[in-house]
Amino acid sequence: MTKTSSTQRSSEQADAIRPFHVNVPETELTELRRRISATRWPERETVTDATQGVQLATAQALASYWAKEYDWRKVEARLNALPQFITELDGLDIHFIHVRSKHENALPLIVTHGWPGSIIEQMKIIDPLTNPTAHGGSASDAFHLVIPSMPGYGYSGKPTTTGWDVDHIARAWVVLMKRLGYTQFAAQGGDWGAVIVDVMGLHAPPELLGIHTNMPGIFPVEIDKAAFSGAPAPSGLSADEKVAYERLQFVYQKGIAYGFQMGLRPQTLCGIADSPVGLAAYFLDHDARSYELIARVFEGKSEGLTRDDILDNITIAWLTNAALSGARLYWENWGKLGYFSAKGVSIPVAVSVFPDELYPAPRSWAEKAYPKLIYFNRLPKGGHFAAFEQPKLLSEEIRVGFRSLRSSVAKSDVPFAKAG
Repeated sequence: MTKTSSTQRSSEQADAIRPFHVNVPETELTELRRRISATRWPERETVTDATQGVQLATAQALASYWAKEYDWRKVEARLNALPQFITELDGLDIHFIHVRSKHENALPLIVTHGWPGSIIEQMKIIDPLTNPTAHGGSASDAFHLVIPSMPGYGYSGKPTTTGWDVDHIARAWVVLMKRLGYTQFAAQGGDWGAVIVDVMGLHAPPELLGIHTNMPGIFPVEIDKAAFSGAPAPSGLSADEKVAYERLQFVYQKGIAYGFQMGLRPQTLCGIADSPVGLAAYFLDHDARSYELIARVFEGKSEGLTRDDILDNITIAWLTNAALSGARLYWENWGKLGYFSAKGVSIPVAVSVFPDELYPAPRSWAEKAYPKLIYFNRLPKGGHFAAFEQPKLLSEEIRVGFRSLRSSVAKSDVPFAKAG
């Protein structure tokens, strides 16, 4: 009989995949409602538009619904209807959803959210991707889905030391997929998830077949630097490139104040960990186009998102006290790599361009940034939070984007997962 050493046992425990369920005590929900109702409101903004930030009327409409009508238990039930797990990666517990398709030869896909997001964003694309035949797709387009909560977000652990930057997360996701038995897989992401899949593509581990991004890192480095500095558009740009440049310049100059704050001094934001309405306002002010969409919802209109969608995402951050642990991702990456610049990805890449993204990526720059561009498409509608806002369109894009990749893999006769 072979003895098992304590080191081997601890290693096996760390590699274990443990089932997970959400169960929020009612006392926490009662306290949340109390804090919302006790909000000390500022005076109204001195302008008639959103140039000073989230408008008082929007914040008050959100708070009223959150305190009086919103029901966390609905999303909690939807979460618990999905297979959720925890596993330890480099000493940190990582929470993830793992839904396997019933279809043979489904392609394993890891999908990463961003800020101020969570796995709530991706819940709408789970069934269309794992069960495509129920959504007008083909069985040959099916995916096995892995949707992790990034370190410091949701039900994943909060890093207690520095080092969990994008590069670390990109490497950890490969370990996670291999631990789940996938020998070949693809990756998808938007916002921080897009940066993470770009870095995964830069690393190009042999298991990674390709990536799909809906916020492609395509700007040449010198163009990215010029936009950041506020310089006029360089000469010689095409019409599409100039539009992208001007939009990126607006993002840098007026659109991501939160990015500078979290990138430089995240711990100063302790107030949003103490005030649910403060957290909500901070989360709503991501970008102008997304804010317009959200504000309309609280005026009684709807386009893609509902009030519950918005509050499901904010509430999971509140209940897990992830305001600052999530914010530190910006600090970890400050000055390390460009959010939007090309990174030297050499593996196959599929790109979907939504018109209300922070910038409309030109095909010319996408082809230079991704020499193995296998798919590029411009969508008729949708913005930065594509999985959340336009799940049908994004699901279709992911299916189509990876079709040529599937075909090449099918010819190689290499399985996506280990036998058994």
